[in-house]
Amino acid sequence: MNSVPIEFQKIWIDQCAATEGIREKFGLEDALNYLIGEKLFSFLHAAEHDPLFAAEVPAFIGEIRRLFTAQQIRDYLDHLERTRYLAPKEVDLEPEPDQDLEEEEVWLENPVMGAEELLRFSCVRELLQA
Repeated sequence: MNSVPIEFQKIWIDQCAATEGIREKFGLEDALNYLIGEKLFSFLHAAEHDPLFAAEVPAFIGEIRRLFTAQQIRDYLDHLERTRYLAPKEVDLEPEPDQDLEEEEVWLENPVMGAEELLRFSCVRELLQA
């Protein structure tokens, strides 16, 4: 049986297509959160370890620039920087045993992960505003 292998590094194409529906149904902010705040950050993390993903980054960035104006991207990144990176939520250093931290807050407790996340944010800003 000749089956075409799944090209996981091409997932960004479907994610960009989904973004248009998200914008129509939920608005610009949700679309930006989905594509840049979630999917691009995850994709760049994968690209750090996989050259197939890294090779797709320029095309993914180009499609994001097609979907959003430079001003929308700039405003979103400024908002993300203010609300997530410069003024993160306070972390309860002694959470209840059954209380899980949200995935996006895990990096606050780990300085290495925090540094990696800040570097990734810097990379996102540079790529999108070049």
